[in-house]
Amino acid sequence: MGIFIDQTGYLPVSRKVATTTFPCNFQLIDSTTQHAVYDGVSTDSGMDESAGEQVYQLDFSKVSAPGRYYVLAGNGERSHTFVIGEHVYEQLQLDLMKCFYFQRCGCALTSEYAGEYTHAACHTEDAVFLEDYMNQTPDPSHFDMTGGWHDAGDFGRYISPAAVAVGHLLYAYELFPESFQASLHIPESGNLLPDILNECLYELKWMLKMQADNGGVYHKLTSFVHADFLMPEEDKLPFLIYPVSTMATADFAASMALASRVYAPFDRAFSTQALEASRKAFAYMESHPYIGFHNPEGSNTGEYDDDCDIDERLWASAELLRTDTAHRDTYLKAFEKYSSMTHPEVSKTDFGWTDVSGMATLCLLTDPGNTCGATRKREYEQILFTEADRLIELQKKSGFELSMKPEDFVWGSNMVVCNRSMLLILASLCSEGDTASRYREAALNQLHYLLGRNALDISYVTGEGEHAFRNPHNRPTACDGIDLPMPGWVSGGPFKTPCDPAAIAAVPAGTAPMKCYVDDVGSYSTNEITIYWNSPAVFMTAFFPPFLAKYNLYFKSFGDILLKSFSNIQRRLFPSVSCPP
Repeated sequence: MGIFIDQTGYLPVSRKVATTTFPCNFQLIDSTTQHAVYDGVSTDSGMDESAGEQVYQLDFSKVSAPGRYYVLAGNGERSHTFVIGEHVYEQLQLDLMKCFYFQRCGCALTSEYAGEYTHAACHTEDAVFLEDYMNQTPDPSHFDMTGGWHDAGDFGRYISPAAVAVGHLLYAYELFPESFQASLHIPESGNLLPDILNECLYELKWMLKMQADNGGVYHKLTSFVHADFLMPEEDKLPFLIYPVSTMATADFAASMALASRVYAPFDRAFSTQALEASRKAFAYMESHPYIGFHNPEGSNTGEYDDDCDIDERLWASAELLRTDTAHRDTYLKAFEKYSSMTHPEVSKTDFGWTDVSGMATLCLLTDPGNTCGATRKREYEQILFTEADRLIELQKKSGFELSMKPEDFVWGSNMVVCNRSMLLILASLCSEGDTASRYREAALNQLHYLLGRNALDISYVTGEGEHAFRNPHNRPTACDGIDLPMPGWVSGGPFKTPCDPAAIAAVPAGTAPMKCYVDDVGSYSTNEITIYWNSPAVFMTAFFPPFLAKYNLYFKSFGDILLKSFSNIQRRLFPSVSCPP
């Protein structure tokens, strides 16, 4: 039993639908007055295969008045309370973004900016090369590798996840700048940069330290094994510089080219530095065939291995093609080469760290200069729309209107949810009229799932909603002695084959995929946090609703939105900015 609803709430103009496991009459109750404002009847959505249950939908879209509400079923069961309002996702977005500050490495988090979630400066010692550590080289060279964000619930820092997370955030700022005007209350607040760019800069400056003199980029910076559960400043394991990989090098080249373009109006010196670093990485990438990465025996920190780097090379060439116009012919040739290569991993529609080829699609289709050419643009648009339409068809088969099949509930399934919302948002930007509104509605449905409209009736964002998860697999939040974690963390979410002891003990064999989750600090396979699970959620919340409000798109429902052509939007979003030559 249960009434599953977005526990944060709904935009006044959007569809508003809850899901139940039983048929019923229902009322929408104003929680302030305790008066019913709407009466409705459930509709049968059939068997939801991912949830393993027959489900029903409760539609109260006709209610648009701002306020706080709950759904009351005829049998007396009620939902969590939620808000209807134009600004319903604004605090959520701020919390999602502030979590990157809480992941800072190498500096103290003081009460002025971190509130009660303070800790001393951590991991300030120099790093050494892995080879010197393993060979016990006497008096090895030491390198300042401080800074950046802890990647996840551990203390490692990894280039490819960093590049993807920064990419999501910078694309979000580039597309929806009005969504990033509020202060994050971080040490840099009040300078000339929007705070989202201040926070990304903290990560980017660390990434620059990870580039070798020959242009290659070191794969990761971690200890040899994971630290125990302790506060960051208590971790005294030596940090090691692991070897160069072409995956990391290409991801670095892409994200630095993007950073060069975004920071150009604010910081010409950094923009120039980022572009030069991107060029060096690209040159190394082009002169070296695939160089993979695997942990040496005995090392258990994140591997982030990838047996294909075509998608990373595609993203790098696309970004440099768009940003570094002085060498357009070089990058166009590379882009055409990698665009023509096929591999199961290269979907051109994914935004995760394993397959970043969707980042190339996003880069090219939001390029006002159309540097890839009209033919390639049409090709990538068709790929985008085909996948977006597939995701909508999946929603039609889901009582939760989720674009997921049972087999899609992989490790970090909420990343898949967020990334698919990103794709649907991109499809809406490249469309007009009813088609665009259909994609927008589908994108918003993914956010509703994340915030509680799911089979476990749980908000997968800490501090968000009456029943939000509380026990992330994250060393600082597990060890700081504070009852509640900092708000804004996205949980990895259900994993159809949980593999950690906590989840195996709590999730019975044969459990439906959407229910294979446990809110336990020990469940690293279902309840860890990472920077690249938060970053696509920032992209999602940046789109709704400020983007719609910016263009004065007044409408009665999503189907009534009259969106101007994408070319017009491009002209507004992308004033001409010349990047460093």
